[in-house]
Amino acid sequence: MNALVIQGFTKSLATTMLSEVGGRTFCVAAILATQYPRKSVLLGCLVSVTAKTVISAMVGWAALSLLSKNWSHHVTTFMFFLLGLRSLWEGFTKDDDDNEELEVEKGWSTQQKPITYFSPVFLEVIPPSNAFSLTFFRNWRNKSQLATIGLAADENILAVVLGGIAGQVLCTVAAVTGGESLASKISERLVTLLGGFLFLAFGVQSLLSPS
Repeated sequence: MNALVIQGFTKSLATTMLSEVGGRTFCVAAILATQYPRKSVLLGCLVSVTAKTVISAMVGWAALSLLSKNWSHHVTTFMFFLLGLRSLWEGFTKDDDDNEELEVEKGWSTQQKPITYFSPVFLEVIPPSNAFSLTFFRNWRNKSQLATIGLAADENILAVVLGGIAGQVLCTVAAVTGGESLASKISERLVTLLGGFLFLAFGVQSLLSPS
């Protein structure tokens, strides 16, 4: 297999998993799994995260038509450093006692109102569509989406898509099968810090590699 394909897949898989584990989408899937059949929640969430990954990759790919390969490489490098510093800042300043899951549950009723406006039948009747809507219409511009956009502009797009989907699938399956207990045991601060160091490492690697 081409080394560039493996590189793109590995980068996408790693950044996606460290961005999503313990995050809001992860907690939404965990909470929904306690209220609806797990298979239905898993189906809805997987369709949602797959669609978001493909869309993000297409945005990055489209950027190549607007920017030269050289500029796309520089933008991707800058994005990695930015995401790395942002993750480290969040990791060092966030109290590890802050529970992302509790924040999701607290805003549950207010989150559902605007989403229900756009898809009232799906949200109230069909659990898979409920899971799809709650995971698809939130958390755009989060770290995994931004990383996917940057990677797709600089790496093999198919490898980035497959790596991103694989990472999303692993995180979603863990959230749905592990439920709320798993989400509460994960140290979001540690995961955020690890993600920050990984982003910085990819930034250095991108900076040193030829565009």
